[in-house]
Amino acid sequence: MREIGIIGLGRMGAGIGRRLLSKGWTVYGYDRSEEARSKAQEAGIEVFEDLEFLCGAFEDRKLLWIMVPAEVVGEVIKSLKPYLLEGDIVIDGGNSFYKDSQKRYEELSQIGVHFLDVGVSGGVWGEKQGYCLMVGGDKEVFLQIEDLFKDLAYEGDGYGYMGASGSGHFVKMVHNGIEYGMMQAIAEGFELMKESGFELNLEEVARVYTKGSVIRSWLMDLTYKAFKDFGDMKEIKPFVRDSGEGRWTVITAVELGVPLWVIADSLFTRFRSRQEDSFRDKLLAALRFEFGGHQVDKKGGG
Repeated sequence: MREIGIIGLGRMGAGIGRRLLSKGWTVYGYDRSEEARSKAQEAGIEVFEDLEFLCGAFEDRKLLWIMVPAEVVGEVIKSLKPYLLEGDIVIDGGNSFYKDSQKRYEELSQIGVHFLDVGVSGGVWGEKQGYCLMVGGDKEVFLQIEDLFKDLAYEGDGYGYMGASGSGHFVKMVHNGIEYGMMQAIAEGFELMKESGFELNLEEVARVYTKGSVIRSWLMDLTYKAFKDFGDMKEIKPFVRDSGEGRWTVITAVELGVPLWVIADSLFTRFRSRQEDSFRDKLLAALRFEFGGHQVDKKGGG
């Protein structure tokens, strides 16, 4: 089996498709966006404007990789079901909640279709360097298409079978939670250095940190790159989004009774970054005035 259909031709989906093309795969693609289809076609992916035609392109059983936002995976699977046959394999490579993946595994099993949940890390760099892949589902299905993961993976072995259905997306969820904490620590450390009074060249600090230090990492490499790209960061608004996996990690920790102080704090810090006029902080200032007569700074300088 060396043909695959990719549903969702955004940055990650198209990157996966182009990497597989370079490894000798026949790649079919579908995306609702005409622009995305056009770019994929220019790269050599055979694109279709309809899922029915994409599914009809396969000579044998279908191998389909879904790479869309978590909130539309269910809609995609519903649209695919009329064209799926027993023995087909559906992969969700997006950042879906692991419990949703378990439900989809059961749903597709009822019609004889195999489902794998694959956590994918590596971002836009994965196309050239290879991805980190965390696979959940039936092991025999994983083994049947292991060449797919080898061809996509970093250095050919940056993949692994995690376990039963849902485990791939669970491991990826925790991965992203850890990522939140690591990025938060880096940001806090560099803020401390910025305020230290030493007039440090933070770009140079980041460069040195990448050279043999205990905290050297790809995230530190990207920190160095961020200073090269954005300088003193004055043009960037301090508004940090989250994709949802950090929330799921903290919610799961609460359900299991596992303390995750660093990851939870990093998530709440992201929420805080979006508050331009915090009611909480207004109340804190008012309380300090009430119990201690401390100064309250009012808008307009009054």
